[in-house]
Amino acid sequence: MQSEDRLVAAMMYFTSTVTFIFGPLILWFIKRDAPYVREHGYAYLNFAVSYFLYQAAAGFLFFIGIGFVINTVLTVLWIVFAIIAGLYALKGQVFKIPLVIRFFTPD
Repeated sequence: MQSEDRLVAAMMYFTSTVTFIFGPLILWFIKRDAPYVREHGYAYLNFAVSYFLYQAAAGFLFFIGIGFVINTVLTVLWIVFAIIAGLYALKGQVFKIPLVIRFFTPD
């Protein structure tokens, strides 16, 4: 794998802390032919969908008063895990992000 592929894969996670889905998708589409970037693209997509569903479920819990706490925890976890996954991508590894449901696979 090329260092450029590792950088693009890491940037998908780093840009997600600001742009959620748009920045990573743009980077993924630019370098989608690289196997390493494709693998991280699917990992990120699963991460985004899973945590979106968790935050949507937390939104329903606002009515009983704990939704705010759960949503805050999920947001902090999102940022922390995105940074960790980006650092792993720079090293040429894949970080298995906790609580991610595998909706999509590369094959």
